[in-house]
Formats: sequence, C-alpha cells, structure tokens
Amino acid sequence: MAVLHIAVVGAGLIGRVHIQTIESSTDCQLQAIVDPGDNAAQLAAACQVPCLDSLQALLDWQRPDAIIIATPNALHVEQARQCLAAGIPVLLEKPVATDHASGLILLEDVRRYGVPVLVGHHRAHSDIMSQACQTLAGGKLGRLVSIMGSAQFYKPAEYFRQAPWRSQAGGGPILINMIHEVHNLRMLMGEITQVQAMASNEIRRFAVEDTLAINLRFTSGALGTFLLSDTAASASSWELTSGENPAYPQQNDENCYWVSGTRGSLSIPTLVTRLHPAEQESSWWQRMNVDTPVRGQVDPLSRQLAHFLDVVRGASEPRVSIEDGLANLRVVEAISLAATSSQMVSLI
Repeated sequence: MAVLHIAVVGAGLIGRVHIQTIESSTDCQLQAIVDPGDNAAQLAAACQVPCLDSLQALLDWQRPDAIIIATPNALHVEQARQCLAAGIPVLLEKPVATDHASGLILLEDVRRYGVPVLVGHHRAHSDIMSQACQTLAGGKLGRLVSIMGSAQFYKPAEYFRQAPWRSQAGGGPILINMIHEVHNLRMLMGEITQVQAMASNEIRRFAVEDTLAINLRFTSGALGTFLLSDTAASASSWELTSGENPAYPQQNDENCYWVSGTRGSLSIPTLVTRLHPAEQESSWWQRMNVDTPVRGQVDPLSRQLAHFLDVVRGASEPRVSIEDGLANLRVVEAISLAATSSQMVSLI
C-alpha cells in the first residue's frame, strides 16, 4: 500500500497535533506545512519539510494526496473550496464554517466535485464514545429520560494572545468547544429539536461569550442541560476526564456527561452504570447495581487519521460528513440565537 503524502494547512494548536499524528504514522508522510508565521517555519524546518505561506502556493508547488485544514474558523470554507476545486480530499477541522449559510455553499461544492471531505469531529473515533453509544443503544438504561453535560475548564491568557481571533466573533467557546459537545450529544441521545440558553462574558469581557447555560430537547422527548465555560477552574470537561489527549492532565475520578433512563444511569467517560435489578420495578427505595467496565483507550486522532487515509484511497466513506458537520453547526447557531434572543429556538 503506497504511503500517502499529506499537507497540513495551519500550524496552530490543533495543526501541530495533526502534524505529530502524521509523523507517528507509517501509512502517510508529511509533505508540507502551510502557514505564514515564523513559528510555522521553525516547525517545518524541524520536520524537514517545506513551509509555504499560502494554500495557493502549495497547490502551485506540488499536489499532495490530501490536505488537512486546521486554520482559524473564518478560513475553513474558502480553503476547503480551493482544495475541492483542485480535486484534493480534505480533512476539515470543525466547525465546517462560521455560519450555516456559508457551510451550504461548501456542501454544494462537495456535491459538484465529488471529492471527499471528512470533518474533524475526532470524538466520533473515540473508544469511550463508542462504548457509551453501544450501552445506550442496547437499551440497558430503559427509555432515555435526560442528560446533563459539562465542558468547564480555564483557558490561560496565553491561549488568546497566541490567536487573538479566539476572542472575536467567529471564535469563542460556542464555536470552538460547544460544537464538539453537540456532536457528542447527538451521538448519545439523537437529534436536538429545541434549545434555550443564557450566555455571559462577565469574566473575560471579550466580544464573545465565556460562559453558557443551555437547555435541550431531543427527538425522543428526552431533555438535557449543559454548562459551558472557558473561564471556570473545573475538571468537568471531556479533555480533562477522558484521558484521550496526553497534553491535558487526566482526572480519573471525574465525569462530564450523566445520562439517565427509566432503568438506570450511565456516567461518561468512566462508563459507570447504575441499574435497578432486572427482576424488580424501578424505585428510589431499591439499591442499584453498579458496574465499572474496562474502557478502551485508543487515540481518536490517530484513528481519525487512519480513517481519513481510507477515505482518500476510496476504501471508506467519511464517518463525519459535511452534512453531519452542518447539523452540528445548525444546533450551535440555534444556541447562539437562543442566548441573544432569550427565546426558545426550534430546529424542526
């Protein structure tokens, strides 16, 4: 099987992770880094690959087998469209666009050119999420009633100094972080039909929110609540509880999702289930049986890259399509609208 040559556009936080993942693979090779920054040039020199200052310069220089786009959100649609027009498969970091309307333009190009695009919702490749979804789909919890979720963490000032766009419109934790959570919520509970939200920027005073409280309704009738904050000193977030990204310290005793059904509950990512005995009626007077299974721990970004290589070779369809990415974006936009309008927003 031929080794594929991959170029990475954007050498920021997630771009560097993609570069490391490529260099750890035996099935692909880093061909070039595209980023006009001095730090990117230093990184490229360390990786012994060229550093180009624009995507067009890359396309004029040498055609890679595939491209990973990990640039600021506002550049995603324009750069992905360039790749599609050149016939080059793309792994496009989330969000697919900063708004649903521009994302639809990208979708038109995907259909026009027939070039595959995989959206970088890497938790779709997580062993933990796979086990959790299997538990819920198997009906062990009975009929699903509710989910509580949390993505609370403290981003240091340096995070914003390195990339000022994160504190402006098109950045912020709704688009940068909540869109991951929305994808998780949809995988676990099904489609979201209504949202309510309250937002605050009282701590950082940026042009974007720093804290958000959200209510959700799912197609099944189940309800959900979610707390999002990038200024809360808390370990209740996927990054800090799942242990899937070694850059973050793992909090083994914490969870960030709690799902309840008529027969029991599931905590995620520990995957602890609490179930009423099958032979007894559910009752708060009954002691629940507790099970803590061994959970998988495969790096989802490595698994995502392997899947992307299969997509590039034509051996697989994208597990997270543009349509799926747009569905996540549509929910995120509804959350933003609900927060600014103080109204419940319907998605159906």
